[in-house]
Amino acid sequence: MLLIGITGGTGCGKTTVVNQIVQEIPPGEVSVISQDAYYRDLSHLTFEERTKVNFDHPKSLDFDLLREHLSLLKQGKTIMQPTYSFVEHNRTPQVIPIAPCKVIIVEGILIFSHPDLRDLFDIKIFVHADSDERLIRRIKRDTTERGRDIQEVLNRYQTTLKPMHQQFIEPTKEYADIIIPNNRHNKVAIDIVKTIVHNRIQ
Repeated sequence: MLLIGITGGTGCGKTTVVNQIVQEIPPGEVSVISQDAYYRDLSHLTFEERTKVNFDHPKSLDFDLLREHLSLLKQGKTIMQPTYSFVEHNRTPQVIPIAPCKVIIVEGILIFSHPDLRDLFDIKIFVHADSDERLIRRIKRDTTERGRDIQEVLNRYQTTLKPMHQQFIEPTKEYADIIIPNNRHNKVAIDIVKTIVHNRIQ
């Protein structure tokens, strides 16, 4: 099994990079796991209390469970991945079965911040994008997909997103095997990743 970690700041275009890699891999041979599915269960908090949680801090994530699940997949065992609702700011009762396959891609802004998790990845990729561009994408996504208003997004960006990025995300760039600029010049980097993946799974 080839385990690939893809990280970068919020709105950097990780999903685009993931899709570019996935489309080159035969169906059934790749699964994608999002860090967001592993936010901690906050059912003990009220909705109002959950809205105040700093979800951009590593403590908001159950890295132990994610690491355990990746280890089980490497052992050839199926996992039951949790699911998360950005509208409710909490886990949902549903789980998603994920079976072992040749390539597992894990994407998320904080996956390189946890040393034990980081060491599991065979390939570590950091997607870089301009901060203004990331903010614009975040506003578009959160207002259309996650039920946020613009003021809420801007407030969260100033109070948590930006400082957390500088403290926990940007420094992890040094652990990346490949840094991909998320613009029209990223074709060579993507082609390199595709070549590595093909060589490893064949």
